[in-house]
Amino acid sequence: MSVGICVKVHRSGKELLVAACDSEIIGRTYTEGKLRIHLSRDFYGGDAVEEDVFVNRLEIATIANLVGKRTIDMAVKHGFVDPECILVIDGVPHAQMARMI
Repeated sequence: MSVGICVKVHRSGKELLVAACDSEIIGRTYTEGKLRIHLSRDFYGGDAVEEDVFVNRLEIATIANLVGKRTIDMAVKHGFVDPECILVIDGVPHAQMARMI
């Protein structure tokens, strides 16, 4: 059973970008001051996955763009995101991860 996180993998050369967000917020736009994030289906609309699959995708990612409470909580739980580096836009947590290779 899915944990309510959608994951889509994008490849560009040697980069493997993982876009993940809570499934119920796909398609929405959040704005706060000068900050704005649109969770497009093209970018975030991947497969709803189990926790182990989500963690596996983050383990192989060189870049990750993560949005939503469940998604961020799980990324923090598994050590991919530092809680001090989470940005909140209109009440929705957002974080990015980059791995130096």
